Amino acid sequence: MLGSFVPNPLLAAPARAGRANNTSASSGNTSSKTNSSPTTQSIIARTALSLEYAFLRHSDHCPLGMYVVPSPENLFVWDAVLFVHQGYYAGAVLRFRLTFPDDYPDKIPTVQFITDIFHPLIDQKGFYNLSVHFRPWKPKEHHVYNILYDVKAAFKKYRLDQTKEVDAWNKEAYSYHESTSSFSALATQSSQLTRSESALYDQDHPSFTGQATDGLLFQKLTQDKLGEYRQKLGLREWIDEPNEC
Repeated sequence: MLGSFVPNPLLAAPARAGRANNTSASSGNTSSKTNSSPTTQSIIARTALSLEYAFLRHSDHCPLGMYVVPSPENLFVWDAVLFVHQGYYAGAVLRFRLTFPDDYPDKIPTVQFITDIFHPLIDQKGFYNLSVHFRPWKPKEHHVYNILYDVKAAFKKYRLDQTKEVDAWNKEAYSYHESTSSFSALATQSSQLTRSESALYDQDHPSFTGQATDGLLFQKLTQDKLGEYRQKLGLREWIDEPNEC
């Protein structure tokens, strides 16, 4: 069953970790062009992010097959996972992270994949090229859900066909345009690795950053526990029906 899931954390709770724990990519987006004090900027950004997260709970605002949740320690960091169901990357389980700058929504967030994946728009450190469709970033028009749909679409064939070499952050993966069969084999292999037990359940499994996996983690569930969670989510139980001869 395809679906999207956006939990309902207490967004009004103050971030425990503060901005000091943000990644360097986020701090690089901080701008001083506004005369507002850092405290005022932070309030504006937190309010905008709370609204953006609320938008995701509206119908069709969170892409199917995607789970998104803000970090419990820092509202400026959101963790997400995308389950790809079709195309070259079918079966891939892709964890990624959105990091928002202090002056959001004036500046665009960054998207970094935690899961290793072979893709022309994703560089060696996992950063995804958002500039292809958000050039320039328009704070009054662009929203987080636009970014999420863009990320999901990047794994579809039509988007791979449209990718230009100048936008490719992984030139080797851009070989898709020269040898589709070779690219297909590498993309399939890459996707299979994302759903290996070590990639899904091992917290020490290396990620794009070369460090232990962070972001969302998976846990194995017993059938009873799985049934309990499915009931909480309003999902029916799986019933194995015999095949008709």
